[in-house]
Amino acid sequence: MYQSNFDEHVKPVLKKILLVFVLIIIALLVGQMIGFAIGGQNPFAVFLPSIWSHIINFLQ
Repeated sequence: MYQSNFDEHVKPVLKKILLVFVLIIIALLVGQMIGFAIGGQNPFAVFLPSIWSHIINFLQ
């Protein structure tokens, strides 16, 4: 009985939450790529670890 309730009600909600989370991550990465391109840099440089360490240091 509990497994049926989980499959019918909880799984769809968890799938939607996961989908929203993945879409937010993709939107953030695309936004950073656009920002780098507008700034005159290589848009794919956003994936370099040195850029992320700079962003983390800036936020601290």
